[in-house]
Amino acid sequence: MGISKISLAFKDCKREKRPALVTFTVAGDNTKKNSIKILNSIAKFADILELSFLHNCPIADGGQIQNSTYRSLKNGTTLKDTFKIAKSFKKNNSKKPLILMGYYNLIYQNGENNFLKNCKLSNIDGLIVVDLPWPENKKFAKKCKKNSINFVQLLSPTTSKDRMKKIIKDSHDMVYYISMLSTTGGKLKIPPKKILENYHKIKKLDKSKNCVIGFGITNKSIKSFKNSDGVVVGSEICKEITKSLNSRQNPVTNVSKLVAKLKNKIL
Repeated sequence: MGISKISLAFKDCKREKRPALVTFTVAGDNTKKNSIKILNSIAKFADILELSFLHNCPIADGGQIQNSTYRSLKNGTTLKDTFKIAKSFKKNNSKKPLILMGYYNLIYQNGENNFLKNCKLSNIDGLIVVDLPWPENKKFAKKCKKNSINFVQLLSPTTSKDRMKKIIKDSHDMVYYISMLSTTGGKLKIPPKKILENYHKIKKLDKSKNCVIGFGITNKSIKSFKNSDGVVVGSEICKEITKSLNSRQNPVTNVSKLVAKLKNKIL
């Protein structure tokens, strides 16, 4: 697969002795145009960007991301639009890694090969499929690798050590550790110290794999996770878009300011 843009992003962050900042936004929120503008503006501060393709029945998403998804569905955003948004973003930010995130149903409906073909045409660097766990994802993950797309494996606090070893062995350039048993945007139910304890146990299994922490990471808590490969912030960004719209402010400007703040806290 060669050195991926995702791997290069982590290398740069390690050189700067800080975690990678991974942002999450929903394609088409709050409009298709603003979705591209938000991606372009936060790319100045984010190291890796996640873009969600729409699903009307999210399994792991909390209220904030559901609000974003609802707005986007209301705008009529389709999978085709998501690829257009991704392609437009990559045109101006070719070196910035972009990961698509969503549920398997749309990939299945689209046809795996067709979906991956569109990913390649849109210059997608990685893929997170929430409801396609290991080992069921092995065949699809191999297809992704053949197409130079990173398949991101997920780990949770309930994943056994033996299973973790196997998942990490099969992972590509990034592993995603779900910090707690919750939907996205939930308040941290366990102290950051305990999350990091679990995280470092995972890192001991294979230090060469980049592992990010997601769920419950906010402007207040992000500083606590400086000693990790990367942190994912999603619900906080979706919340900022909602707040901006409610107060009739520009979501592009406000989200950009928020992501700049988040970056400053991990430098």
